[in-house]
Amino acid sequence: MARDLARGRIAGVATWAAGITLMALGAASAQAQVTGSIFDPPAQQQSAATGRAMHPMMTPQAIAAAEANFDSCIAGLYPLAQAKGISQNTYRRLTSGLTPDMKIMDFLDSQPEFSKPIGDYVNMLVSDYRVRKGKEILAQYKTIFDAAEKKYGVDRYAVAAIWGIESSYGSPQGMGTRSVLRSTATLSCVGRRQDYFRDEFIATLQILDKGDVPADHLTGSWAGAFGPTQFMPTSFQRFAVDFDGDGKRNVVDSIPDIIASTANNLKLDGWEFGKTWGYEVVLPKNFDYRYVDRSRNHTLGQWASLGITRPGGKAFPRPNETAFLLLPQGANGPAFLMLPNFSAILKYNPADAYALAIGHLSDRLRGGGDFVQSWPKEPALTRSERLEMQQRLIQRGYDIGTVDGILGTKTRVAVQDFQVRTGLLPDGFPSVAVLQKLRN
Repeated sequence: MARDLARGRIAGVATWAAGITLMALGAASAQAQVTGSIFDPPAQQQSAATGRAMHPMMTPQAIAAAEANFDSCIAGLYPLAQAKGISQNTYRRLTSGLTPDMKIMDFLDSQPEFSKPIGDYVNMLVSDYRVRKGKEILAQYKTIFDAAEKKYGVDRYAVAAIWGIESSYGSPQGMGTRSVLRSTATLSCVGRRQDYFRDEFIATLQILDKGDVPADHLTGSWAGAFGPTQFMPTSFQRFAVDFDGDGKRNVVDSIPDIIASTANNLKLDGWEFGKTWGYEVVLPKNFDYRYVDRSRNHTLGQWASLGITRPGGKAFPRPNETAFLLLPQGANGPAFLMLPNFSAILKYNPADAYALAIGHLSDRLRGGGDFVQSWPKEPALTRSERLEMQQRLIQRGYDIGTVDGILGTKTRVAVQDFQVRTGLLPDGFPSVAVLQKLRN
């Protein structure tokens, strides 16, 4: 699924609590069922909302008070709906009898794109099952992919990869079974993201009012994403198209609408047709890791002049394209030069792990192979360790933004500067070794 909270999509493969390991499913079961969308984690993998104590709106007292005030909160949101053209009668009809889904609070702070080692995340999602099924999907709907690719100028393999990562090509578990209306209503009135989710709630009402998706089909993840490629309601409003000509933008039941809407999304997010998302590369010995900085964009030719090569010595097809260097799991893992299409995928879901999985699956669907370099086996920091790292960086004067346990760009920039100052290899990777150094 996964429209991240930061942009309209919740980053979300199997929304498990931070620091857990992949459940010991059978191989075929894991490949077929583990998706990129946010569905309920298995009972044995749920944790007691580890992030609640870090935010005043996530304390048990605040949650209980918001739950008790739910009806009043929903009633008070009508002016926002009215401003979007929802009549009072329609609002009453759609919201009558709504109750909060409090189980959602257990999932709000668990996003594995940020909590699992990226190598584990990518290997879990880019499975043999998804590659095989994706090729079948591309063949089955070739005519639709042809038409969408021609109109929107977006690579069909990228669209198919999003479909596969988000929902395992439309599996019920991957798409989610929660009422989108109830989920967005709950998050509009309870928890730490109420302001964000009020827009999602109002957009959900608009979808139901217009009838683009039948009410009983508007089900999805706990965060409100729905359909095989997991549109958040506001993203649906911006990007969904009627490609089958029936007058409805139905991204749940209509294959043409699903494919074309996803392509339109990527197009409007800046996808450049005929170009790839990035390249796996090999760094030379004694490389200056201060170049690991996504603000440093150089041409592929300039990167090559620094000794960076593709595995096997392959040439860069377009040496004048600009890219930044990414080491998603540090100097001991694979390295990549990321092109503008990687940034377009990040707008679909702003997590490097997610965008890397999409790019890699698209290459596999095109006939490419696995990454040449292996992922390191270093365990991921636990949520408490990630929070501690951010707090210790702040104590040392770094601006890392919100202490939320999500080690994004600001945290990595701070980590890299700290590594430079303390004599560590400055790859910007927030490792156990960095945390131990911060504790000294």
